[in-house]
Amino acid sequence: MADEYNADLVSVVDEDGKRHDFELLDAIETDDGRYVALLPVYENAAESLDDDGELIILEVVEEESGEEVLVPIEDDGIFEDIASIFEERLSELFEIEELEDQPTE
Repeated sequence: MADEYNADLVSVVDEDGKRHDFELLDAIETDDGRYVALLPVYENAAESLDDDGELIILEVVEEESGEEVLVPIEDDGIFEDIASIFEERLSELFEIEELEDQPTE
Protein backbone atom coordinates (compact mmCIF):
# COMPACT_ATOMS: atom_id res chain seq x y z
CA MET A 1 0.00 0.00 0.00
CA ALA A 2 1.42 3.38 -0.98
CA ASP A 3 1.80 6.10 1.65
CA GLU A 4 -0.59 8.97 1.06
CA TYR A 5 0.26 12.56 1.86
CA ASN A 6 -2.56 15.03 2.34
CA ALA A 7 -1.32 18.50 3.11
CA ASP A 8 -3.33 20.76 5.39
CA LEU A 9 -4.00 23.77 3.19
CA VAL A 10 -4.95 27.22 4.42
CA SER A 11 -6.15 30.14 2.30
CA VAL A 12 -5.43 33.68 3.46
CA VAL A 13 -6.94 36.80 1.93
CA ASP A 14 -4.64 39.83 2.16
CA GLU A 15 -5.57 43.50 2.60
CA ASP A 16 -5.98 43.88 -1.17
CA GLY A 17 -8.41 40.96 -1.37
CA LYS A 18 -5.88 38.66 -3.03
CA ARG A 19 -6.01 35.01 -1.97
CA HIS A 20 -2.81 33.18 -1.01
CA ASP A 21 -2.60 29.43 -0.37
CA PHE A 22 -0.31 27.92 2.25
CA GLU A 23 0.51 24.51 3.62
CA LEU A 24 0.08 24.33 7.39
CA LEU A 25 3.34 22.82 8.67
CA ASP A 26 2.84 23.20 12.40
CA ALA A 27 0.72 24.91 15.05
CA ILE A 28 1.50 25.71 18.67
CA GLU A 29 -0.20 27.30 21.64
CA THR A 30 1.74 29.23 24.27
CA ASP A 31 0.82 31.52 27.16
CA ASP A 32 0.99 34.39 24.64
CA GLY A 33 -1.42 32.89 22.10
CA ARG A 34 -1.84 30.42 19.24
CA TYR A 35 0.48 30.44 16.24
CA VAL A 36 0.90 28.66 12.91
CA ALA A 37 3.87 28.04 10.62
CA LEU A 38 2.93 28.15 6.95
CA LEU A 39 4.72 27.50 3.67
CA PRO A 40 3.45 29.07 0.42
CA VAL A 41 1.82 26.76 -2.11
CA TYR A 42 1.98 27.69 -5.78
CA GLU A 43 -0.31 26.63 -8.62
CA ASN A 44 2.58 26.93 -11.06
CA ALA A 45 5.64 24.89 -10.08
CA ALA A 46 7.94 27.47 -11.72
CA GLU A 47 6.80 30.06 -9.14
CA SER A 48 8.20 27.92 -6.33
CA LEU A 49 11.68 28.30 -7.81
CA ASP A 50 11.60 32.02 -6.96
CA ASP A 51 10.47 31.33 -3.38
CA ASP A 52 13.10 31.85 -0.67
CA GLY A 53 11.69 28.94 1.37
CA GLU A 54 11.07 31.14 4.39
CA LEU A 55 8.27 30.15 6.76
CA ILE A 56 5.32 32.45 7.27
CA ILE A 57 4.53 32.62 10.98
CA LEU A 58 1.19 34.12 11.99
CA GLU A 59 -0.91 34.44 15.13
CA VAL A 60 -4.39 32.90 15.28
CA VAL A 61 -6.85 35.44 16.70
CA GLU A 62 -10.54 34.92 17.37
CA GLU A 63 -12.73 37.83 16.33
CA GLU A 64 -15.88 38.86 18.23
CA SER A 65 -17.93 36.96 15.64
CA GLY A 66 -16.13 33.75 16.67
CA GLU A 67 -14.27 33.53 13.35
CA GLU A 68 -10.56 32.78 13.56
CA VAL A 69 -8.23 34.99 11.54
CA LEU A 70 -4.48 34.90 10.94
CA VAL A 71 -2.58 38.09 11.71
CA PRO A 72 1.09 39.11 11.78
CA ILE A 73 2.82 38.94 15.17
CA GLU A 74 3.33 42.57 16.18
CA ASP A 75 5.75 42.05 19.11
CA ASP A 76 9.30 41.38 17.85
CA GLY A 77 10.29 39.51 21.02
CA ILE A 78 7.30 37.17 20.82
CA PHE A 79 7.95 36.65 17.12
CA GLU A 80 11.57 35.64 17.76
CA ASP A 81 10.51 33.24 20.54
CA ILE A 82 7.81 31.63 18.41
CA ALA A 83 10.09 31.42 15.36
CA SER A 84 12.72 29.63 17.47
CA ILE A 85 10.15 27.12 18.72
CA PHE A 86 8.96 26.37 15.18
CA GLU A 87 12.54 26.14 13.88
CA GLU A 88 13.45 23.60 16.54
CA ARG A 89 10.26 21.55 16.09
CA LEU A 90 10.43 21.52 12.30
CA SER A 91 14.16 20.78 12.17
CA GLU A 92 13.53 17.67 14.27
CA LEU A 93 10.53 16.65 12.17
CA PHE A 94 12.17 17.20 8.80
CA GLU A 95 15.77 16.52 9.88
CA ILE A 96 16.88 19.94 8.70
CA GLU A 97 20.53 20.78 9.31
CA GLU A 98 22.00 24.24 9.59
CA LEU A 99 23.88 25.33 6.48
CA GLU A 100 26.82 26.52 8.58
CA ASP A 101 27.30 22.95 9.81
CA GLN A 102 27.78 21.60 6.29
CA PRO A 103 31.37 20.81 5.28
CA THR A 104 32.75 23.00 2.51
CA GLU A 105 34.49 21.50 -0.47
